[in-house]
Amino acid sequence: MEDVYKVAISFLNGIGPVNTKKVIAYTGSLEGLFKEKKQNLLKIPGIGQFFVDKLDREPAITLAEEEIEFIAKNDIQVAFYLDENYPQRLLNCADSPCTLYYKGYTNFNVSRSISIVGTRNASDYGREVCNQLIKDLSEKNIKPIIVSGLAYGVDICAHKAALGNGLQTVAAVGHGLDMMYPSQHKRYAKEIIDQGAIISEFTSKSKFDPKNFVRRNRIIAGMSDATIVIESAAKGGSLVTADIANSYNRDVFAFPGRTSDKSSIGCNKLIKTNQAHLIESIADLEYILGWEDTKKEVKTVQKKLFLELSPDEESLIQVLKENHNTPIDMICIKSDFPMSKVSSLLLKLEFDGLIKSLPGKIYALNM
Repeated sequence: MEDVYKVAISFLNGIGPVNTKKVIAYTGSLEGLFKEKKQNLLKIPGIGQFFVDKLDREPAITLAEEEIEFIAKNDIQVAFYLDENYPQRLLNCADSPCTLYYKGYTNFNVSRSISIVGTRNASDYGREVCNQLIKDLSEKNIKPIIVSGLAYGVDICAHKAALGNGLQTVAAVGHGLDMMYPSQHKRYAKEIIDQGAIISEFTSKSKFDPKNFVRRNRIIAGMSDATIVIESAAKGGSLVTADIANSYNRDVFAFPGRTSDKSSIGCNKLIKTNQAHLIESIADLEYILGWEDTKKEVKTVQKKLFLELSPDEESLIQVLKENHNTPIDMICIKSDFPMSKVSSLLLKLEFDGLIKSLPGKIYALNM
C-alpha cells in the first residue's frame, strides 16, 4: 500500500510539497498523510482549514492505483523523497517534489552533477561553447551527470554532447512520461534513457500546461551542484532556472557574449549583477567548485589510527556506510540529530580523515 501512497501524493490537489512533507514528518509516516483524522491535522503548525479541505485523499488513491498499472507497463520507476533512489541534492530544496517518475537506470547521486541551460535559439557560438565544455569535462575525467530540459537549442545540444562524449545525461521534462515534447526529440529519448534518465514530477495523462515547464526548472536547478547558462535573451526559462539555483545556494555560471547580441543579454546581465560567475572554460568551473581532475595524483588525507569514536560519531559513520554520498539533510533525518550537532560531528570526522565533503553539502566515507 505504501507504493500507492507514494504515487497518490501526485494527485492531492492544492497542498504542495512543503506542507505534504510537514504532515508526513508530524504524523511519523507516509500512511499518516492518508489515514490521520482531519481534525488532528489541524493541530500541525502551519496546516490550516484550507489545506484540510483540499485534502481529497480517497480520489487520489483511486487515481494512484490506475497510475501504478501504467508505471508497471512502461518500465517507469518511482522515486519518493525518503527513498535512496531519490535525487539527494533535491532534499536541500524545500519545494522539491515529493515523488518523481523516471525512465532509465542512472544513479542520480554521483559526486558531481551540473545543469546546462540556455536559449531555444542557440547560435553557432552557443552550440560550440556547449560542445567544447562537455568534451573537456569528459576528457579531463571529471565526468559529471549533465542535466537539462530536452528543449530546443542549448538543452538538446547539451544532451547530444553528453551522449556523444560518454557522459550520463538526465532530461527533466514538464509533462508525464506518456508523451514526449517536443516530439522531434523522441529520437533521442531512447539514447538518454540508456545513458541516463528522463525524469518528471507529472503523472501520465497530466494536462499539458506551459506553466509546468517553469515548475520543472526547479528540478533542473536542484539536481545539480551548479547551473551553467549558455546564451539567453533578456527574459527566458534559463534565467528562471538560474534564479532558482541561486535561491538554493547553488553556484551559477554564465558564458559572456557580445553586447550587440540579443542572445547574450541575459548572460551578461547575470554576470554584471553578480548573479553568476563568469565562465570561459572548464578551468573556471574547476576553480570555483573545487573540482580536481581525477587523472591527476590526488593527495589523500591520512586517517588517524586507532581512533576511539563516540557513540554519536559511530552513528554518523553507520549512516554514511548505508547511504553513499549523503546530503547533510538526509544525515540529520537518518541519525535523528539536529543540524547543529551533525555539522559539528561531520567537521570532526573530516578533520580525522574518516569522511570527505563533496559539493552541495554532501558527505561520503573517505575510503
